[in-house]
Amino acid sequence: MRKRTRYSLLLMLALMAALIVVIILRKAAPPEVARLLPESDAIVYANLSPLRAVTHFDRTQINRSPDYQRFVDATGIVPERDLDAAAFALHRMDDPNGPNGAVGYSEVFEGRFDGERLARYLASVAIAKETYDNRDIYTIAVGDGQQNRPLRVAQLGYDTIAASNMPTPEQIHSILDRYRAAASPFSGSSLLSARYRDVPAFSSAWAIGHIGLPFSDRGYISFFGLQLPLPEDTTFVASLRFLGTLHLRIEQIAPTEADATRATGSLTALLSLFKSVQQTQAQLQPGSIDPSLRVLIESAKIEQHKDRAVLTANIPLDLVKKLTTPTTASIP
Repeated sequence: MRKRTRYSLLLMLALMAALIVVIILRKAAPPEVARLLPESDAIVYANLSPLRAVTHFDRTQINRSPDYQRFVDATGIVPERDLDAAAFALHRMDDPNGPNGAVGYSEVFEGRFDGERLARYLASVAIAKETYDNRDIYTIAVGDGQQNRPLRVAQLGYDTIAASNMPTPEQIHSILDRYRAAASPFSGSSLLSARYRDVPAFSSAWAIGHIGLPFSDRGYISFFGLQLPLPEDTTFVASLRFLGTLHLRIEQIAPTEADATRATGSLTALLSLFKSVQQTQAQLQPGSIDPSLRVLIESAKIEQHKDRAVLTANIPLDLVKKLTTPTTASIP
């Protein structure tokens, strides 16, 4: 009797230990919407729930385009209200002059959706439909009529939608394949496996990979017309965390410490020049610079941590609220 009791107790303890390990692994794992993404050059993730709670951007009145309004009316989905999380895979395109431009996208959205209404809407606007892994994939023509590109959309579950505007269905098929193995905390693309460990804990939004892709200009990164002294294939880890204020951190991962030293020096000089220009403008034209933007600029600094050049800054919530208050909305 005592032996059976001891074995039962050991079995219960083993099951409890296994459960604790699973919980720890799941909490340390990347978000599921990011794990579903296909292979890509960069990944961008955002948890919209805390941002919505702080800024209340879902309560803002938006002037919707006719197509956007038809989508809302037909599906009942109001993205600014119903989306909880989104992950984007950025794919470098071989032909930057093609319909996708320099970058193609694959996306996974998590939120509250009426699956039946969404399926009816997709069927009504689709130019083609295929079935893969027992799920319907709808192809929608998106563009100006002269350079239409396919947007493939599939419902993965009651709360998850996937889409891709890549020329072939390979990426949307990959998302569906990963969905079957999504329970594993170790699933995900090679980029996610290699770089997610660098994302600071409790980040509400983050990006990894060649983040210069959307801002590429003749081989370099151009931001608001300003060319940074960094090649477009530079690897970054960017994150946003709420630490009393919204804390921005962008790490450039250099091949060597010497490269990081050069990058830190160049970026520090560029940041100092930018701050000087802003200060001069503020003196010549008082009130021309938003106070919250000035706080962001003044808080920005660049430091070197071994093989990384790290930019940090504090983003005032007032600025976040302004940036998340669109005046118009349309379906891309």
